[in-house]
Amino acid sequence: MRPDLRTQQRDFMLEITRAITAQLDLGEVLRRVLHASLVMLAGRVGIVALNDKRDGKYNVRAYSGLSQEDVPQLNIKLQELMAPADEGGISREFLNQKLREMADAVDPRLVQSIAMPLVFARNPLGLLIVFRSYQTAITSEDLNTLQSFADQAAIAVNNAQLYGELNKEHQRLEAIVNSSGDGVFILNPNLRFQQANLAFERMTGWSKYDVVDMPVADVIVWDHAPGQDIEAALEAGWAGANETEPGATTHYVEGDLVRRDGMTLSIGITYAPLFAEDDQLESIIANVRDITNFRKAQEMQSVFISSVHHELRTPIAIIKGYASTLGRDDVEWESDVVREKMTIIEDEADRLTALVEDLLTASKIQAARELRLNPADTDLSAVAARSVARLRSQSVHRIELSFPENFPVIQGDAARLRQVIDNLLTNAIKYSPDEKTITVGGRFSEKHVTVFVRDEGAGIAKDQIDKIFERFYRIDDKLTQRAQGTGLGLFLAKAIVEEHGGEISVKSQPGAGSTFFFTIPRD
Repeated sequence: MRPDLRTQQRDFMLEITRAITAQLDLGEVLRRVLHASLVMLAGRVGIVALNDKRDGKYNVRAYSGLSQEDVPQLNIKLQELMAPADEGGISREFLNQKLREMADAVDPRLVQSIAMPLVFARNPLGLLIVFRSYQTAITSEDLNTLQSFADQAAIAVNNAQLYGELNKEHQRLEAIVNSSGDGVFILNPNLRFQQANLAFERMTGWSKYDVVDMPVADVIVWDHAPGQDIEAALEAGWAGANETEPGATTHYVEGDLVRRDGMTLSIGITYAPLFAEDDQLESIIANVRDITNFRKAQEMQSVFISSVHHELRTPIAIIKGYASTLGRDDVEWESDVVREKMTIIEDEADRLTALVEDLLTASKIQAARELRLNPADTDLSAVAARSVARLRSQSVHRIELSFPENFPVIQGDAARLRQVIDNLLTNAIKYSPDEKTITVGGRFSEKHVTVFVRDEGAGIAKDQIDKIFERFYRIDDKLTQRAQGTGLGLFLAKAIVEEHGGEISVKSQPGAGSTFFFTIPRD
């Protein structure tokens, strides 16, 4: 090769190398490779075809000396050319024939072609082809020159593929993090924010862009000291270089976070360190979980346990007291007194039975997520009458029945539906002032029956109506704080009614009483 050609080749190689290192787009690098190849080999048309990893097909990615209309036909010829590669290789005769067909498809004046594979680490990436409009001997210098450009193109393609894979992985991880319901943020070893996700924005009120490079102490502000926060944990030696077992170095903190808008939110943060290859702390990944509902559930459960303790202890104490009194050997009790006290014992035993039944039913619902019913012909007006008769003896309220004479019989579990009416009546008694009237009644249509329990009590605030059917929930109101209960009655009523294919609802206004309805299909 003449010295001036060597210099020109060297200049081309330098230009292509700079293009690769400057991280220009792959198309620009391939165009420069094609330009250099055509100049050095005196070619008229050139193409670079790349192997698509998704389907293994070769398609033109860069071209020179032809029009866009020629590309689809060339792609077809490329598939024909590369098809035998998967079956053991391409013969020289087959290669020359297909290259000839490609040249004819582009321009019949193209009489010679030189093809060079793009290979990186034994991985076939594509093909570089130069077409000449004259016939001459293909020298080793021609092949070496084209090989050098093909190698540069292979490096660029490999780099582009690696970058594309890394970018896709980054986008995938970004999508996973941003779609997480939990907040996620990443800190550097100096406890400054590097990244945060959308859930973190919703929880804290801080934009994930605003927090970048901010100290964690300026963003994670606690309403009260939560114990050993991340700063104190690091100072105490947490996440030391010798702590490399998975999970051994996680650090958990929970408390009430002061959001950017000044409101508070109960959260729990789990910190996990990420170490570099030299065992030095590289970053800290934090997972933030909203534990507001969890805390509410804990509080409700604590109230429930306390309420159950009270509800069990009171009738037991009454039963024991009256039984002990009646059993005294030094007193002769008149029959009227004995009957009165035995009635009280029986009423308290019924109260205990109802409570135990509620607890067992709630346990079954929680364990199996369903109730087993024993359906039979059931007259809800008669069921309601029995409930009213029992509770009248225990209450100072006026309890009235209001059912039409022809109230229809339905298919239902009488014991379970009695439990519903008992719970609704008990609630009405608890939350109504003494001497007020409570009405239990019903109505029916061609397809449904409806039972209602109306009281003249304190009523229910609008913001609590949607919650009263939740397990353990009890109304938080000064007017109702004197009423005892477990918070299970309405939860069980709803479950039983819905298992019958029905619905339960309430209409209420604070200070004007409440009316609970449940509707069940007649069929």
